[in-house]
Amino acid sequence: MEELDKIAREPNTVVVSCEWGLNLDYLVDQIWEHLHLVRVYTKKRGEYPDFEEGIVLRSGATIEHVCHAVHRSLADNFRCALVWGTSAKHNPQKVGLHHAIQNEDVVQIVKKI
Repeated sequence: MEELDKIAREPNTVVVSCEWGLNLDYLVDQIWEHLHLVRVYTKKRGEYPDFEEGIVLRSGATIEHVCHAVHRSLADNFRCALVWGTSAKHNPQKVGLHHAIQNEDVVQIVKKI
């Protein structure tokens, strides 16, 4: 146990037990934090957001990155986006391509007609 305690106090380490299921959620959180990843959810007009499958992007990503992750030509036909979440000043906020997104934001992209 002393050796385990010593390892746990080292920087950039996480002690887990697969047998007992201890600290597995913390391990996943630390992986996301150290890789600087964010998850963004998409929403279609008139529907609820799909929280089952998010888009995984690097921290500092913008709405333009979200458009490219959905489809390459989406940014060319972009009109605006509605954003719900911590990056929005109010819910929903109408934003442009250069709006920086944050973890677990919900994005609805509006195309030109």
